[in-house]
Amino acid sequence: MNSDQCVSRIVHQEKVDLARAQDLAAAEVEQLCQLFKAFSEPGRLRILHALLHQEMCVCDLAALLDVSESAVSHQLRLLRNLGLVVNRREGTVLYYRPANSRLIELISFAGSLLENR
Repeated sequence: MNSDQCVSRIVHQEKVDLARAQDLAAAEVEQLCQLFKAFSEPGRLRILHALLHQEMCVCDLAALLDVSESAVSHQLRLLRNLGLVVNRREGTVLYYRPANSRLIELISFAGSLLENR
């Protein structure tokens, strides 16, 4: 017997109906999958975590991650296309930061989940 399955097979239709009524639209599922894919790559997650605390440029992030500036630029482009980071130019330097405070809350919350394990 599989310990992840019910002993007897009974479909609770009211629960299924409620879950269907509250289900996500296909477009929302796809957007959430893209968001979590962004978090699943270690370099991107480290970039996002670093940006929670301060604005940083590509050169700073490359030094932090010990990778090429080209590699960081590629990851930042993906994060920017997903709407997770924004940038601002100050002279010749382009600084990056989280696109909104909800991202900071999400990453902080996810980190707190690890503390309670």
